[in-house]
Amino acid sequence: MKVVIFAGGLGTRISEESHLKPKPMIEIGGKPILWHIIKIYESHGFNDFIICLGYKSYVIKEYFMNYYLHNADVRINLKDNSTEILQSGSEDIRVTLVETGLETKTAGRLKRVKKYIGDERFMLTYGDGLSDINLNDLLKFHDSHGKIATVTSILPEGKFGAIMTDKDNNVKQFMEKPKGDGHWINGGFFVLESKVFDYLNDDMDDVMWEDSPLHNLTNSNELVAYKYEGFWKCMDALRDKVELDKMWESGNPKWKKW
Repeated sequence: MKVVIFAGGLGTRISEESHLKPKPMIEIGGKPILWHIIKIYESHGFNDFIICLGYKSYVIKEYFMNYYLHNADVRINLKDNSTEILQSGSEDIRVTLVETGLETKTAGRLKRVKKYIGDERFMLTYGDGLSDINLNDLLKFHDSHGKIATVTSILPEGKFGAIMTDKDNNVKQFMEKPKGDGHWINGGFFVLESKVFDYLNDDMDDVMWEDSPLHNLTNSNELVAYKYEGFWKCMDALRDKVELDKMWESGNPKWKKW
């Protein structure tokens, strides 16, 4: 099964780094977050990826073009510049890199990669979200309801700690960043049937995937939420990158299952 990853946006809310590289190429623990997302899928047996490119696409292309070399032991003869690959640690992964336009919005990006998906079921996610979700359980859930689309919904962490007091204002409990206000949100990690492209008619270049396509799927009763209460983290701003780096440096990041 193919996995589509949105990786073409500007990443304006993390412009401290995205002015130099696409947001999915911002590193967590010395590896692009895009690599971490691919490894999440690969650890569950999914190894065929379609990457929707846009902003600074050449950075992503150069990374994957040189991936094999960068993960190999190499012997180079400086006299004639001949090269011998001694051993490579590269994974059995196929990556299709598709130019989907600099200004194209996400619905248009998805529509532009249809020719590489065909009439098959596929997965879809964003290039900035990490989770310890069991993707095979997600797929089983999708099979169970028979609808066109499944979205993983999550309860995000609150931005601030919460204090619980009694009637005399004595602190009874302090919770560091509890789960949000009870509203489940779109966490990515979709499973989609090929019929989803029926909801991407006409020109989609100025349409977000989260707008009319998901609204129309909802109105048709074809979108089901897989409620997941495990780890999920979106790298939306620099503070999120710092938190993810700390998790990686701890030696036991929650999303690492490989």
